[in-house]
Amino acid sequence: MKQINVIALFFLCLCTAHTFAQKNKKMDIIAYYTGDDKLINEYEVNKLNQIIFSFCHLKEGKLTVDSPKDSTTIKYLVSLKAKNPQLKIVLSLGGWGGCEPCSAAFSTPEGRLTFAKSVKEVSSFYKVDGLDLDWEYPAIEGLPGHLFQPADKNNFTELIKILRSTLGKKFELSFAAGGFQKYLDESIDWKAVAPLVNRVNIMSYDLVNGYSKVTGHHTPLYSTNANEESTDRAVEFLLKQGVPAEKLIIGGAFYSRTWKNVENINNGLYQAGEHIPGADFKNFATTYTEANGWKYFWDDKAKAPYWYNESTKTFATSDDLKSIKAKTEYVKSKKLGGIMFWELTLDSPKNGMVNAIYEVKTAK
Repeated sequence: MKQINVIALFFLCLCTAHTFAQKNKKMDIIAYYTGDDKLINEYEVNKLNQIIFSFCHLKEGKLTVDSPKDSTTIKYLVSLKAKNPQLKIVLSLGGWGGCEPCSAAFSTPEGRLTFAKSVKEVSSFYKVDGLDLDWEYPAIEGLPGHLFQPADKNNFTELIKILRSTLGKKFELSFAAGGFQKYLDESIDWKAVAPLVNRVNIMSYDLVNGYSKVTGHHTPLYSTNANEESTDRAVEFLLKQGVPAEKLIIGGAFYSRTWKNVENINNGLYQAGEHIPGADFKNFATTYTEANGWKYFWDDKAKAPYWYNESTKTFATSDDLKSIKAKTEYVKSKKLGGIMFWELTLDSPKNGMVNAIYEVKTAK
């Protein structure tokens, strides 16, 4: 009897260890995707847990796929699940500039119900797994000229409630959350919303954005001073609000933000400048080179890279392989739900940012 108990205990320990190991590796890699049904084949889909098709929009208050091309893409993304059992396909509503009618459409119970029913209809037709709301932003200004109103905060809560009740418990429901303090403070009722969603996709990038007249880290892991926005600052705030760690997804940026007319003080960091278009990660290796006049710097406190070009007085900020690995280690150490990024087509198809995330995720 004693021997049987020992054997039973051994198997119980084995099962528990296996379960813990599996749980430990449960870290989602989530790709926002703006490409078509062909481009996706260049990327390592087997390393992803979720692809968020970007974007769908509102038409007469209903979730709408914009074009036959988008329809073909969504169907093809869903077909990838046959070879990738871990993969979920989610539709995203909105985006920066893509949610102009949202405040008005979601301001009444009838409007919210109409939308929820349309989500169910579209999701059933395409056989997708969920919806990601990318309303930028409830209750505070997003794109200049877009309607926002104080009632948005409560209306967002009511929208999440009707979506969950209409779509059921198995439906994946997430939203893209601003990573900056004003959004965190004013846009969302975290205690009401958190229990109803699967995850909060924190846009911990554009923290210094295209409207800024001063350079800075646009997607840092840590703040270098008390007033600086960062990934960690947003995460710690949301944990204090009671949002479970496993529902928090942090964001990586596969693109740089760039400023010109930046004086060579502090290698261009925290200096006045004029924002100009940046580069995609897949082009960093040919853009930010010494031959082109660029010097690379690493801020060890922020865990963030930046580049300065003395000859052109140009400054650039982004994630890179080193910072995205640091973010992934952070996800593991904090037992967060995963990491997402904007967006897949900006990556190098092989040995790029996704691969760097995956390597850290699967490392023992």
